[in-house]
Amino acid sequence: MVEIITRSAEETIELGKRIGAFLVANDILALIGPLGAGKTTLIQGIAQGLEVKDYVTSPTFIIINEYQGRFPFYHIDLYRLEEVKDIEELGIEEYFTREGVCVIEWAEKLKELKPKNVKTIEMEIVSESERKINLSTDLASRF
Repeated sequence: MVEIITRSAEETIELGKRIGAFLVANDILALIGPLGAGKTTLIQGIAQGLEVKDYVTSPTFIIINEYQGRFPFYHIDLYRLEEVKDIEELGIEEYFTREGVCVIEWAEKLKELKPKNVKTIEMEIVSESERKINLSTDLASRF
C-alpha cells in the first residue's frame, strides 16, 4: 500500500482526478473507510479524471449510478446492504465484467464476492480536513 495524506476536499478531488486519468476499461476499485472519510469526494475526482461531465453523487438509496466518460463509469454504494445475499440478488457482480470502470463504496461488504482483480483504496479520517488514503501498490504504480 502507498499512503497519501490529503489536507482538504479539493486535494482529495485532485488525487481522484489523477487516479481516474490512469484507469482503464475493466478496472474495479474497492473503497473502504468510515462514514465521512471522503469516499464520495474521491470518487467525484475519479469521475473527472475519467472525463465524466455529470455531477457525481453517492447512490446510497439507488445503489448504482451509471455515467459516461472515456469509459462507462459505474458507481456502486453498498452502505445500505447488510448481507452478501442482498448484493447477489441485485446482480451487482455483473458490473464487474462490463466494459468500463467500476468503483464500489463500502466494498468490505462484498466479502467473498470481491473480484480478484480489484484495486483497493482505504481511507481514514485524520482530522476534520485531513484524510489518510492508502492505495494498493498495483494502483499507485500507474501514476
